[in-house]
Amino acid sequence: MRGTISAVAGDVISVAGKKVRIGDKTEIVYTQPILLGDIRPGDFLGVTSMKGADGQLTAVEVRRFPRPVNPGHRAFDGRDDQTMTNATVEAVVQASSGRELTLSYAGGAQKIVVPESASVSTLVPGNRGQLVPGAPVNLTHDASGEALRVQVGPRR
Repeated sequence: MRGTISAVAGDVISVAGKKVRIGDKTEIVYTQPILLGDIRPGDFLGVTSMKGADGQLTAVEVRRFPRPVNPGHRAFDGRDDQTMTNATVEAVVQASSGRELTLSYAGGAQKIVVPESASVSTLVPGNRGQLVPGAPVNLTHDASGEALRVQVGPRR
């Protein structure tokens, strides 16, 4: 589930009209903004991109992960023009079209242009104090409505 926290009441946050409980075992991670220059070959990234008419991928969001998560390249959010690439950085270069990442994963590689407008962040341990109204979240929860993992970003 993705959205923005609209309310917090004790151990319950409201996101997209749904109430989710934050339990003792809920993992909270924070998307700490970083510079593209902080990314190095060997880092593992998750990159959400838009695919242009010419097939060029342009990053919307670049996230550095502490460890590999679901490597590969696939459509994202059920859209043909949006992709998710989870892969290892081979190179970060200044190309004629802008800053460019070369990412590789088993069975393939992608070159992705990163405009200045792209969000660039890394995941760090988070805490309940970051779960405030206005903060964007991406979370998973169990059937009882208790959050298993909450990824929270800076309040917008």
